[in-house]
Amino acid sequence: MDTQKAIKEYGKYYRIALKECGFDNIDGKMMTYEKRLKEMYASENYKKHNIYPTMNVTYIYAVIAMCLEIKELGYSDKEIIEILNKGFDGRRDRYRKLIAFINNLPNSFNIARRWNINDQKKRVDDGSITYDYFNVSKDKVEYSISKCMYVEMFETYGIRGLCKIFCKTDEFAYSGLTKHVNFIRHSDLSDGQACFDEVIRK
Repeated sequence: MDTQKAIKEYGKYYRIALKECGFDNIDGKMMTYEKRLKEMYASENYKKHNIYPTMNVTYIYAVIAMCLEIKELGYSDKEIIEILNKGFDGRRDRYRKLIAFINNLPNSFNIARRWNINDQKKRVDDGSITYDYFNVSKDKVEYSISKCMYVEMFETYGIRGLCKIFCKTDEFAYSGLTKHVNFIRHSDLSDGQACFDEVIRK
């Protein structure tokens, strides 16, 4: 996506978040956000990071800029995540419907299993995620990740803990796949040494 178009597109979600959470001077806050994001898109960091086909780095940077803006207003990481979740809640509606449909299928675990296998291969191929191990059996997928470029990007801007916004994407997805799938997250890289997950057939 063209960066100027991205600033407008993702700025809509930031505006929703600010409005939903009762912030004042929203137009002023939007101006500082757009200025920051424009500068981030023009940075060497963005050029260095925007090389992974499996990652929407333009979107990730937009979220990082939101985090930095709200953090400068004195909010905690937990509060920032809650604020931005309100902004992006509507964006997840289509995904919720898809997950609900899959949850009702008798082979929903096999679908989740295949998702993991395909995603792992693509991530390894482009180098965006480093797996210590990735074990697959008929009834279980288990893996440990020691390096993730989502986390590395947030770390670059000094807000590693706020990468939990993206780490929680898996938890959001699996929270809707409860009939045939049990998802266990033991730890993630936003605040731990590894991302350790198990996906188990019920």
